[in-house]
Amino acid sequence: MKKPYRLLGRAREQGAALPVMLIILAVMLLGSVYMLRSSHSTALATGNLAYDATLNRAADLGLHQGFQWLSTTAAGNKGALESDDLADGYHASLSGAMTPRDAGFWDSAKTITDADGNKIDYVVHRLCKRDGRYDGKDNGCAQTSSVKGSLGNAVALGESLAADAPSYDGAPQLHYVIASRINGPRGSNVINQMIVLIGV
Repeated sequence: MKKPYRLLGRAREQGAALPVMLIILAVMLLGSVYMLRSSHSTALATGNLAYDATLNRAADLGLHQGFQWLSTTAAGNKGALESDDLADGYHASLSGAMTPRDAGFWDSAKTITDADGNKIDYVVHRLCKRDGRYDGKDNGCAQTSSVKGSLGNAVALGESLAADAPSYDGAPQLHYVIASRINGPRGSNVINQMIVLIGV
């Protein structure tokens, strides 16, 4: 009489394992789907960051070219910086309300092409209200006086150890902003800027 009860008990035990196994398989399936989606999102984010870094490096070429032009012109003839040179993307003034998001900021931008075929625009603005001499009537320019203080260094602040470095004794330094932008092939764009101080 005890034998039929044992067989019935075994049958019930084997049938209870099937739903448990199905639940475990469903959880594992969902976990693997989320893991794949997470790794895909991570790969996309990493790719976007690398792409952004590549565009930033390319835009820096525009800053370098603008700086080369500005330093060469300042070394040869500083008076030339008192008026616009639109062929080289230079503006002797900048309206205080204008930002790189405004289309007018990029008027007469100089366009260069890097080794990868990216087109890079750059402009150079002197931070003055209008063109002409920095100390002219009604012309306010962003200026910084030369720094004579030191912090216990061998060289005063703002000076250089280079033998051919210019030394401006008391003459103000004018501010120039160089802006560079690149429009990437995926519809993204990068704008980089730098400020350069040049003595008058």
